[in-house]
Amino acid sequence: MDSIYLVVALGTIVAGFVQGLSGFAFGLVALSFWAWVLDPKLAATLSVFGALTGQLLAAFTVRRGFNLKALLPFVLGGLAGIPLGVYLLPMLDMNWLKAILGTLLVLWCPAMLLSRQLPRVTAGGRAADGVVGFAGGIMGGLGGFTGTLPTLWCTLRGYERDVQRSIVQNFNLSMLLVTMGTYVGTGIVTREMLPMFAIVAPAMLIPTLLGTRLYIGISDQRFRQIVLSLLTVSGIALLASSLPVLLGWR
Repeated sequence: MDSIYLVVALGTIVAGFVQGLSGFAFGLVALSFWAWVLDPKLAATLSVFGALTGQLLAAFTVRRGFNLKALLPFVLGGLAGIPLGVYLLPMLDMNWLKAILGTLLVLWCPAMLLSRQLPRVTAGGRAADGVVGFAGGIMGGLGGFTGTLPTLWCTLRGYERDVQRSIVQNFNLSMLLVTMGTYVGTGIVTREMLPMFAIVAPAMLIPTLLGTRLYIGISDQRFRQIVLSLLTVSGIALLASSLPVLLGWR
């Protein structure tokens, strides 16, 4: 049991730093550690709780504006998607989810990283933003992955660093608040999980703050490189934790 607590704390520390730096990806990074030792439902719940804690810290330390016009389609779509994600959580094979998401990230993000002159995606307007928000809401309900698809979409849109951070940070905060409230209201959060919550909250405090301080000093180009690299590494970690199970290796 002590080793499980250690893995939970280590995953929290690394994921907290990454979230502080990039504004997202707590769940992706943390689950690359936790998937080996935790029950999927517990891992999903801790992921939502940790990501929400990090977003609350970021709300007070990294303020990058609030553009309601740009944010609203994402939020409305996300609010529609969260109930579906929460509904699917008990019946979904988490390994298949991680394999599909990991494959998407591993194939797409390096291509974006290597293409310096990638054209911006301008089609779809607010409707497309809403669809991405809806998908982000579903992913949030499944385990706190709210920021992955909106971050990828904002990168495709070619948004500047602070604009992207503003959209993703505010979207994540609102979606995670609703998701956590839904988890509590539907009984997904249990008393047995509380000791793990007590590990996650303090373990991510300093790493998250360090990540936010580093974010302030980087350029738009460097931020884009960091985000895409983190998404690629997260995809590899998701595949590493899911493929052995799906292929019957363990």
